[in-house]
Amino acid sequence: MAENPPPLTGLRVLEFAGLAPGPFAGLLLADYGASVLRLDRATSSPITTPDQLTRRKTSLTADLKNPRAIAFIKKLLPTIDVVIDPFRPGVLEKVGLSPQEVMLPINPRLIIARMTGFRRDGNYKDMAGHDINYIAVSGVLSLFGRKGEKPYPPGNVVGDFAGGGAMCFIGILLALLARGRNGTGQVVEANMVDGSAVLATMPRLGLKTEVWRGERGTNMLDGGAPFYDTYETKDGKFMAVGAIEPQFYAALLKGLELKAEDLPGSRDNKVDWPKLTDFFTEVFRKKTRAEWEVIFDGTDACCTPVFTNAELETQGFDQRPAVTLTSTPAYAIHEGESGRPAAVGQGIGIEGSGWDEKGLVPGAGGEETLGQWLGWTRGRQYDMESGGVVLKDTAKL
Repeated sequence: MAENPPPLTGLRVLEFAGLAPGPFAGLLLADYGASVLRLDRATSSPITTPDQLTRRKTSLTADLKNPRAIAFIKKLLPTIDVVIDPFRPGVLEKVGLSPQEVMLPINPRLIIARMTGFRRDGNYKDMAGHDINYIAVSGVLSLFGRKGEKPYPPGNVVGDFAGGGAMCFIGILLALLARGRNGTGQVVEANMVDGSAVLATMPRLGLKTEVWRGERGTNMLDGGAPFYDTYETKDGKFMAVGAIEPQFYAALLKGLELKAEDLPGSRDNKVDWPKLTDFFTEVFRKKTRAEWEVIFDGTDACCTPVFTNAELETQGFDQRPAVTLTSTPAYAIHEGESGRPAAVGQGIGIEGSGWDEKGLVPGAGGEETLGQWLGWTRGRQYDMESGGVVLKDTAKL
């Protein structure tokens, strides 16, 4: 029985080049079958973009200050399903591509996903910012850190990727579902403040419970509990413990060769948590991480090694799509993992297309994508001018 294509096969996406969340939304769309054409800045000397989120994408370059480039984009819009806008509020309007006033009138079925950091209203709407600022005003940053210490940023995972790109991806899918019912597109407005805040729904609701009521770093799930923490091993590596339920805690003690009477306190008494944490800290330092792995692997102690990304690369970690659809699976993350043949318009097999996640050269593969989508060729429908694509004056589309 032939394998069904990925669920977003045939979907055409125009992604304006941006940072982290916008490209991540485009990458997720591409993983599930969409053909993603990235629009990079015009350049006469293209070098590989530092953006690593280019898997299966192809690229065209364009100068958004050039009216002929804007004219080209407008001619392309009727054939596009999704546009990803990663810019600060007002940028598309300034170049003459207002979603409501220009884009949707050209293509009423178009979905324009607009990704911003701050909300589009309120005190911060016109300010620059980064992940740390967005999760700060969302209330999420206040959750991270040890007791008595300042909040610390968890990389840019929560804001840029989970609260930003992934939420934008969800918004696009919802808009596609709506379009399937009513036949019309719409503007999807995603921002990292609201997206991050939604991710913190449990802590926010838990402020009235014992789980999150205490000061940062003293609660069950934020490093306060001795049975939900990380511990350094003899060789300077770490083990993660998540033995919340009594039966799992009992399995943890068994692996540590401890009995309840050996402990300096009770897990059920929050006052004893610091003493228990110090005690477990010394116990875990008696063995290497590999030795603890032998003890805990295959048990219900909820005790696992903390692997670094470098270690996973060395081990040949099998990075898989975010979710598995059994009938219409996503493309394999890495080449060679799937027997599925390369798909037209995915950028697979096009030199510099970013399949190996080493970055995408601006302009690589984009003209091939135009040919696959529409049969357009340089010199007929479009030309290149000062390192960017422009609509050909005599084009009859």
